[in-house]
Amino acid sequence: MTCDPSETAMKLGEKLRYLREVEGNLRGMDRAMTQQELVRAIRAELKASGLKASMSQSYLSQIESGARPHLTNTTRQLLAKFFKVHPGYLVDDPDGYHAELLSDARTLEDKLDLWLVSGAERFRRDPQLRQALLALARHKKTRDCLLLLEAVMDTPGLVERLLEVLRPGHAQENAHAREGRHSEERGRARKENGQ
Repeated sequence: MTCDPSETAMKLGEKLRYLREVEGNLRGMDRAMTQQELVRAIRAELKASGLKASMSQSYLSQIESGARPHLTNTTRQLLAKFFKVHPGYLVDDPDGYHAELLSDARTLEDKLDLWLVSGAERFRRDPQLRQALLALARHKKTRDCLLLLEAVMDTPGLVERLLEVLRPGHAQENAHAREGRHSEERGRARKENGQ
């Protein structure tokens, strides 16, 4: 079950599980990163940057289960840097927290990216759409991409022309799908009319 952080107040452990899910999908795993994969990835980043901090899988497990309710400042900074979130995000949401109240800690781009990744999970059965949503979430300027898409859609005929040039097989696939639906409809109509 995917937990959407925009819908409800979340505990720190839930946020970490959600971030592992998002990170796994952004890395093309089509699933959440395991705790062990997360620890390995953090260690690899630390090694590459020359920093000496570390974290164990058991510590991460205790945080996610709630056995340890708080992170050390070092661990909070480490996880925030890895997940590219504000360190202030890595705490339990306070009682009475409402997601509609926008936090200065999270940017519009972060919200768009999380929303797109969440949407990609909902469209798991449509691999092309899912991949497109994930690619959009990975882009550094998600908002600009969406505004550009609006401009493309507002220009008469541009969507169709771009599809012909950039995805030539797409028009043929859609034509075959439409023809298949029309054949099925004609077959049902004949049966209903007793032909």
